[in-house]
Amino acid sequence: MHDVIVLYNRPAAPDAFDAYYRDTHIPLVHKLPMLREFSWGKVTDQDSPFYVLARLSYASSEDAAASLTSVPGKAAVDDLANFADAGVTVLNVPRHV
Repeated sequence: MHDVIVLYNRPAAPDAFDAYYRDTHIPLVHKLPMLREFSWGKVTDQDSPFYVLARLSYASSEDAAASLTSVPGKAAVDDLANFADAGVTVLNVPRHV
């Protein structure tokens, strides 16, 4: 298994971020090919620079790379510029069990 972890920095306008993320970005993520599981949550530590953490799980790193460079993947990645103005950190994490 392979996870792509996306850490969204704390936005200046949290309500606008929330609405856009929920109503526009998440539907794009659900269109990603080969995506096995998608989960997300808000960081509860108010001192953290991060606001939201998302986890996209794939069978392999190759599937993750192919998914994110597909047409739906490019749309989701390009969409970050529309709402994640505080920045994001993307981590590729091979999962060991």
